Amino acid sequence: MVKSLTAIGVAVLLLLGAGLFEWRFVNTQFGEFGEELHTLYLKADDGSANGEDAKAVQASWETRKEKLHVWIPHNDISRVDDYMSETVRLIAEKDFDLALAKLEILIHLTKCLPDTYKPAVENIF
Repeated sequence: MVKSLTAIGVAVLLLLGAGLFEWRFVNTQFGEFGEELHTLYLKADDGSANGEDAKAVQASWETRKEKLHVWIPHNDISRVDDYMSETVRLIAEKDFDLALAKLEILIHLTKCLPDTYKPAVENIF
């Protein structure tokens, strides 16, 4: 009986530790990516952004998503991929109004997606 309770306790602690690590890792990755997007947003807002700026942010995302594939579903990554690709094209074409709208969506995603992986009651049940 004591061994079973100990094993259950250890399993719960391991799951809790893995959940906290996952949330922290995902939160950090999206936080840093959100800062890059915000910088690109400011440059697009004043009209000084160019295609190379957007491609640099996209390359950063490509590097991050290789690590994030382990922790989050493909659908969330694909959604960010789609908006990022559209943003790169719009900035390269100097269509800053539409690019700003896409960047606002991306910035919102960087804030709300990590919360869906937070070990909280609403995410468990």
